[in-house]
Amino acid sequence: MKKKLNGVCFGEILFDVFLEHKKIGGAPLNVASRLNSLGGKVSVISGVGNDANGKELIKYLNVSGINTEAVQVKDKYPTGLVNVILNEKGNASYDINYPSAWDKIETSNENISIVEKADFFVYGSLSSRDSVSRNTLEQLLAVAKYKIFDVNLRVPHYTKKNVLDLLQAADFIKFNDDELNEICEDLNSNKKSLEQNIKFIAKETNTDMVCVTLGSHGAVLYCNDTFYHNCGFKVNVVDTVGSGDSFLASLIIMLLNGEDPQYAINFASAVGAIVAQNEGANPVISQSEIDDFLCGFEQTDCKTKESAAILN
Repeated sequence: MKKKLNGVCFGEILFDVFLEHKKIGGAPLNVASRLNSLGGKVSVISGVGNDANGKELIKYLNVSGINTEAVQVKDKYPTGLVNVILNEKGNASYDINYPSAWDKIETSNENISIVEKADFFVYGSLSSRDSVSRNTLEQLLAVAKYKIFDVNLRVPHYTKKNVLDLLQAADFIKFNDDELNEICEDLNSNKKSLEQNIKFIAKETNTDMVCVTLGSHGAVLYCNDTFYHNCGFKVNVVDTVGSGDSFLASLIIMLLNGEDPQYAINFASAVGAIVAQNEGANPVISQSEIDDFLCGFEQTDCKTKESAAILN
C-alpha cells in the first residue's frame, strides 16, 4: 500500500495574467495542487496580500484540501501577479511583479514545525529573489528531511551565487535543459553531452537524483547512477504553463513511493503532457485519464518537436 506522503511547498503563489483572463498559479502552488490530487498531504508556505486576489488564492487552496496555516497575509504588499505572454506554439514568457507578498515570507515557529514534520520540502530559486524570503528559506532548509530543488531560473530574478548555494542544499534537483547548460557553464564544466553534464552536477552537489526536462523531447532522470529516459508524448499543445510543475509533482509522488524509476518518469511525462493540452496550470486530471493516456498514446520520436508536450 502506498504511503500518504506529507510534503511542503515553499514560495510564490500568485495569479498568471493572460491577455483576456487570469489563472491561479506559481510553481509551488502548481506543484502542491498536483501533489494533492495524487494523494499527497500538502502544506504551502507563502505570502499573499490583504486583498481580493489573496483571499481568492487562500480559498482555492482550502477548497482543494491544501494546508494554508503558513500562508502569511501581508498588509503592505500585494498578492503576486505575473503577466504571461504565449507565442504561437503555446510557449510562455513571464513578467513577474516585484515586490509581492511572497517576497516577504517571514520565519515562524509554525512554518519551522511544518517543515520538520514533512517527508519532503520543495523549493525554487525564484522565491529567494528577496532577502526576507531567502533568509526564511535558508532556515527551513536547515530542518528539512528531504529537499527538492525546482531550479526555475527567471531573468533577472536570481544570482549565480544564490542558485549555487541552493543547489548544494538539495537532495533532488530538477532543471530544464537550458538551466542545466547555464549552471554547468557557471561551474566551469568541460563536459559536452547532456548525460555527462548531469553526472557532473550530481558529483558537484553530492546529489544522487537529478532530473532534466527537455521541452518537446521529454525528460531524463538520473537516479542512483542510472539514466532513465522518456521522449515525450504527442499532444496538441494549448499552453505550457504548469506542465513542468505537474511533471515534477508526479515524479516526486512516484519515486518517494518506491515506484520503478522508468515507470515514474513515464507517468510524470504523461501528466505533464495532459496539462499541456489544457488551458492553465492546474486542470483537473483523474487517475483513469492518466492510465488511458499511458495506454493509448505512443511516445513520439524525439524529432517531432511541434506536436510533443513541452515540459519546462
